[in-house]
Amino acid sequence: MFNEVKTHEITVDIVILTIINDALQVLLVKRDNEPFKNKWAIPGGYVRMSENLDEAAMRVLKEKTNVDNIYLEQLYTFGDPLRHPVSRVITCAYFALIRAEDIKVETTEDLAWHKVFDLPPLAFDHKEIIEYSLKRTRERLEMCPVAYQLLNQKFTLTEMQKAYEMIMEKKLDKRNFRKKVITTDGLRKLNSKRAHFIKKETK
Repeated sequence: MFNEVKTHEITVDIVILTIINDALQVLLVKRDNEPFKNKWAIPGGYVRMSENLDEAAMRVLKEKTNVDNIYLEQLYTFGDPLRHPVSRVITCAYFALIRAEDIKVETTEDLAWHKVFDLPPLAFDHKEIIEYSLKRTRERLEMCPVAYQLLNQKFTLTEMQKAYEMIMEKKLDKRNFRKKVITTDGLRKLNSKRAHFIKKETK
């Protein structure tokens, strides 16, 4: 008979990105226990025996931030043996790009939005996880306009360009940017004075 020896714990960590006050921001919680007590961290917690990873991610997000009903995408599994200072913990990271209008967070001293490019000292390897989510988002910008997910339902090309620049952390040439995105299949121009655009509904 096979005897299994427990060697590690499994957790989930969730990166939530949005645009607030013209800055790309991430939702952080302040830890109330050791290790890293009083340090900021992305919302996370242990996976229960009775749940799968997706269920754990949604439960933890709800418990830590009171946020639910959002689509989370599995990002990557982080398993460095030294990522946790006192035990062997493997974490499955999730992330989501959310419009600020679609997420209601009651910020407190222990739950707050922080600028992605001006983060406080973070617990564990959470800075690396946030950086990886940003890297993944940048890669996807080349394949599909994921910046839609950060914009209001109606938006201008200027607003869209600003979103791209926040993610890429660099200025983009206005003419080249517009020439590229105006041909995007998922973009539809509205009849309005400000030249608003809207994401086409997918069938």
